Amino acid sequence: MVLRPEPQVAGRVAVLAARETGCCSFFTFTLTATGGELALQVSVGDRHIEVLDALAARATAISTAATGARP
Repeated sequence: MVLRPEPQVAGRVAVLAARETGCCSFFTFTLTATGGELALQVSVGDRHIEVLDALAARATAISTAATGARP
């Protein structure tokens, strides 16, 4: 996911990723801030790919609704 490159966004995402890892240790989160961009990569092992796919679909739907864009 590409995020707003703001320090407060990075901090909030880091806190949420740490909490989620505590709950669901099968997630791996990589937060990268480079070149004025902020990105979050989320990965899982093969056993949990359906969970990640469902979350990605939900994030896309929310983003699409928020921006009024078409999927």
